[in-house]
Amino acid sequence: MPQVKNVGRFLCGAMAGAVLLAGCASSDPTASSVLGGGATITASDKARMTRSGFLSDYARLKPTPWGEGVQCWRAADFDPKRYDKLLITRMVVTLKPGQAQGIDPSDLKALTDYFHAALVNALKPQMQIVDKPGPGVIVMRIALTDLVPTTVADSLAGTFVPYAFVAEAGSGVATGRPAGSTPYLGETGMEMQFRDGASRAVIGECRDTEIGRKYAADLNGSVVGAAQTWASGYLNSFESWAYAKNAFDKWSALTATRFAELRGVQ
Repeated sequence: MPQVKNVGRFLCGAMAGAVLLAGCASSDPTASSVLGGGATITASDKARMTRSGFLSDYARLKPTPWGEGVQCWRAADFDPKRYDKLLITRMVVTLKPGQAQGIDPSDLKALTDYFHAALVNALKPQMQIVDKPGPGVIVMRIALTDLVPTTVADSLAGTFVPYAFVAEAGSGVATGRPAGSTPYLGETGMEMQFRDGASRAVIGECRDTEIGRKYAADLNGSVVGAAQTWASGYLNSFESWAYAKNAFDKWSALTATRFAELRGVQ
């Protein structure tokens, strides 16, 4: 019991800090930097990888050493140095069965716009973003699959029950979800295909599913970084699509980094 109480006191203090930071966010433009980038407040869940039919061959997708759970395949004759331009096509969006009711279509457009902008911002320093296929162009096709928004009402209910968060913090593993997650948090699947802009041949494919983590811990970072990660994960549990946006940021950064490595550029 003393150990549970100590954990509870720690989380209470962290919760108070998160609330304080949330209050500062409306008046302090640096609040987002104080909270950190949130790269660890979603986690890949291999048990929820989707198979929508968007990709050509799911059997050849394998876990990558660089992708934090992302599964990929690329053609043996793919020469990344041949490409210096990128075309991002219009994204396809599917909701998880039973989720369509109550979802505002404008929210889905806002999500695809956000992901497109995140990809452009991450990739344009190394590749020209174009609007037509052709030689030297990689065509990126994306399907967002089985989207599930966070049930904000359930997140609020758990918060207002004394010490409920102590049980919630361990519920992810117990329910087959990533550690720090809860059953009411959002999830976002992604299937991504790369084609040659001239021949239209498939040169690579990837997929991933990210789950929100209300109680996210950055165990490899500093004490300050861990507090920022925890606060970011906690605050995002009160917005329907915040975890999806964090997943988009993560995928954009991973894609840009991997492209740079393959193409031998900074």
